[in-house]
Amino acid sequence: MNDPETIDSVTRPMYWSVRRELAENRSIYIAPLVVAALALFGFSLGSFAGIWEKALRLDVTQAASKVAEPYTYVSGLLMATTFIVGVFYSLDALFGERRDRSILFWKSLPVSDRTAVLSKAIVAIVVLPLLTFVITIITQALILLVSSAIVLASGQSVAMLWEKLPLLRMSGVLLHHLVVVHGLWHAPLFAWLLLVSAAVRHLPFIWAILPLVAIQVLEKIAFRTSHFANMLGKRMSGGEIGGAVMKPTAMHMHAGFAEFLIDPAFWIGLVVTALLLAGAVRLRRNRGPI
Repeated sequence: MNDPETIDSVTRPMYWSVRRELAENRSIYIAPLVVAALALFGFSLGSFAGIWEKALRLDVTQAASKVAEPYTYVSGLLMATTFIVGVFYSLDALFGERRDRSILFWKSLPVSDRTAVLSKAIVAIVVLPLLTFVITIITQALILLVSSAIVLASGQSVAMLWEKLPLLRMSGVLLHHLVVVHGLWHAPLFAWLLLVSAAVRHLPFIWAILPLVAIQVLEKIAFRTSHFANMLGKRMSGGEIGGAVMKPTAMHMHAGFAEFLIDPAFWIGLVVTALLLAGAVRLRRNRGPI
């Protein structure tokens, strides 16, 4: 009798499940690419129109943050896109396969419900932030080329532009923010959306919001407090540690991973994520087509 672990190591069901998600949900990479292209086009037009003239002016008193301004705006725009794409992908990930009845086909394959759910969670929590990081770096590199051409055309030194632009440090902070905040910190949100996606038969977006609003209203009526609303707000905004890094003008600052490791909310969120994903696995096992 074949060992299931040996079969999995040969067939790599998790790898191919993730590949399937990327092939079937092209918005995962198309949406960030479209936003990046629009941002690059807008920057190019703005540069030639003189809108970014102050940001590209390399006088001695010019602050490095001013030079980095267009790059940080692009980062912030793509981070917002990442979150929105992750939300809509998670809401439709398990609901969509029941709606179009493709769940009957996927369940006929030797892929467990756990692998199917975890592959979708991996896409939202890991793949999407990393993909957005790569797209952001490429976009920033193209912006740097445009900026260098404008600086050369104005008779200034390109070397001074590169010296004043903390691009490597910004890239490190961006990677940290996307993986830790948009990935691990937001993991409970994506896990909740996957649970709702596996559970409901209609209007997953409404059902995802309604319980959260109901809890806030009940807490306000019963206890005159807003602890749940504050917790949810911190979770969505990145918390007290990650929130500052989300601001485009603060992208050159560093918020260490160690600060997240000592934050109880970080670990509580991971535990909640595991419980919600376990619930989604169980629901997918028991749910059929809509």
